[in-house]
Amino acid sequence: MIVADVLRQQIAEHEWTPGDRLPSRLQIAEECGAGENVVRRAQELLISQGVLEGRAGSGTYVAEPRSRVRVVRSSAREQPGGSPFCSDMQALGKQGHWTSRTEAKVPAPVEIARRLGIADSGLCVRTVYELTAGSLVVLPEGGPHAGVGHVNRMAELGVTVSHAVEQPEPRHATAEEASLLGIQKTALVTHIRRTYSSDQGRPVETADIVIATALCEIVYEIPISRQ
Repeated sequence: MIVADVLRQQIAEHEWTPGDRLPSRLQIAEECGAGENVVRRAQELLISQGVLEGRAGSGTYVAEPRSRVRVVRSSAREQPGGSPFCSDMQALGKQGHWTSRTEAKVPAPVEIARRLGIADSGLCVRTVYELTAGSLVVLPEGGPHAGVGHVNRMAELGVTVSHAVEQPEPRHATAEEASLLGIQKTALVTHIRRTYSSDQGRPVETADIVIATALCEIVYEIPISRQ
């Protein structure tokens, strides 16, 4: 049995309970007949899965169990008259809040320019959001159209958004993301690249959404059309 499985079993059998400090890596290594580096990698894996948590200068502890929020990705979210994020939070019985920072006429990074079909370093509007649960149209969170969602903002400009494409992939959180999300730097996140296109087939907005895997499960709802 690999070290991660041994540690997970000991927690499941209540040898250690939430809040308990684990023995030293040397002690675990001796008990498991493995090297300290193997134990370190096992602990890092369990930290990324939310089973353990590391505390700087203190050691490794059994994490408190945290219930995961279900995040449903569906075309039903994109309805006129409101924010998809606020609708999601209302469905969970919570109030949606966010902070944002917008910069206008900034050069698009190469990846963003590729998604939008514009020249490298072409100018765009960049907004960074931090969403929590507890302007002019071109400035997403300013003025009379703040918080109404992308589809509605584009409609005010005479642009009809016809569809969006999402590309999810798992990876480890960056230091900045971990700090914002309140998770370990090695924790797993799901990075969703979402691009909206108009009915003319032109990409009009692209977004990077980062969700902590230990806190949220992502579910895709697929509408079925009947003849």
